[in-house]
Amino acid sequence: METDELEAIIEAEIPDAEATVDLPRAHHDRNHQDAHFAAVVVSPAFEGETLVAQHQMVYDAVGEEMTDSVHALEIETYTPEEYAERNTDEE
Repeated sequence: METDELEAIIEAEIPDAEATVDLPRAHHDRNHQDAHFAAVVVSPAFEGETLVAQHQMVYDAVGEEMTDSVHALEIETYTPEEYAERNTDEE
C-alpha cells in the first residue's frame, strides 16, 4: 500500500479529515505485510473525544487494511484548533 492510498482511506471514513501519512522506517517492499506507517490526522470529528477514542476512529477507518497491508500504524490526532496551536508553538 502507498501512503497516498492510506491517506485517502482515512479521509473517506472520518468526516472532514486531513491525513498525512509517511513511512517512518525504510522498507524494501512497500506492499509487504510488515509495512509500518505514521499518520497525522486532523479532523473536527475529534472534538470532545478522548485520545483513545480518536485513535480508535482512525483504526476503524483503516479497517481490514490493518490486517492485510498495514502491520503498524503510529497515530497523531488533532482537532483543527489543536493542530493550529501546535504549528504556532513550533514556529
